[in-house]
Amino acid sequence: MTRFVVLLGGDLTATSRLASQIQKARIIAADGGMAHAEPLGVEPELWVGDFDSTSEDLAERHKDVTRHAFPAEKDKTDGEIAVDEAIKLGAREIVLVGGLGGQTDHAASHLGLILKLGRRRVYSFITSGTEEAYPILNGTHHFDLPPGSRFSVVPFTDLAGLDLEGVKWPLVNRSVPLGSSLTVSNVALGPVTVRLNQGYAVALAYPESVA
Repeated sequence: MTRFVVLLGGDLTATSRLASQIQKARIIAADGGMAHAEPLGVEPELWVGDFDSTSEDLAERHKDVTRHAFPAEKDKTDGEIAVDEAIKLGAREIVLVGGLGGQTDHAASHLGLILKLGRRRVYSFITSGTEEAYPILNGTHHFDLPPGSRFSVVPFTDLAGLDLEGVKWPLVNRSVPLGSSLTVSNVALGPVTVRLNQGYAVALAYPESVA
């Protein structure tokens, strides 16, 4: 199986949509992200990190999970280490669960991480259960969203040739400069298609919200 889930230490709401997204995937926990295993009803095959966010109780409850320990003074976050481990095990799809909310610096780095994975042709996205983030690179992207979901595209560079279809306010061949809020808080009418000719962006979707 090439679909992996990485459990991170950010916010999480266990929704039915999230359960379907992680079904039959292989699971890796990053440090305190192991706390999400029980609410999701999963048991990771691997637990990595420096374990500075792992309580004694959490460690005891999952003592049988294989661990790869790393020093606290390192040049990668526990989350990036977990992603690297998934790729070593053959991951071609990675879902970062609990990668939003919490500490802004970590959440922002996770957004950059999914863009990096996209450039390496590893499909990935981040979810908290109620908020999802997807990389937008050059090409066509499809999102299966319930009608009424809030949907935003946040530029990470100047964007050129942006098309938005399946939303309340569509766009055709639009240029969107870095820092623009033009594409924030749109509304999905159902499945959404995004096409981009040049630049990098992140799509943020709120599938549990109804306008």
